[in-house]
Amino acid sequence: MKKLFSIVFLGILLVSCKQEISEETEKQQILSVMEKQEKAWFNHDLEGFMQGYWKSDSLKFYGRNGITFGWQKTLDNYKKGYPTKAHTGTLTFKVNDISKITEGSYSVMGAYHLKRTVGDAEGVFMIIFKRIRGEWKIIADTSC
Repeated sequence: MKKLFSIVFLGILLVSCKQEISEETEKQQILSVMEKQEKAWFNHDLEGFMQGYWKSDSLKFYGRNGITFGWQKTLDNYKKGYPTKAHTGTLTFKVNDISKITEGSYSVMGAYHLKRTVGDAEGVFMIIFKRIRGEWKIIADTSC
């Protein structure tokens, strides 16, 4: 009986000590992913930049040239469009809104700016982040 009581008590203690992550913490985690992407982009590390994306054939990217499905195809398009450091330059995100969609998913809206020797570029984006196996990943990206 004593052993059963100890097990039940331990279970109650573990459940009551479970720390819920606040929305603010989740938003900061998402911003951290985007900051890592900015750094990777600056280093012309497109594979590093893509670590923020869901590595799946179900990833969706919608841009000026239409919709692209899949992580590898998205990476291939980045490599084609940004072949050198002069093309990637310095990426800066300006996040205007992060909104919770459901438990474990957020939309992020903002603008991007590329400072480059081959000519600056800018536009807007809306991306969807989802927590997958404990990590925040972009599952859909609309950028133009």
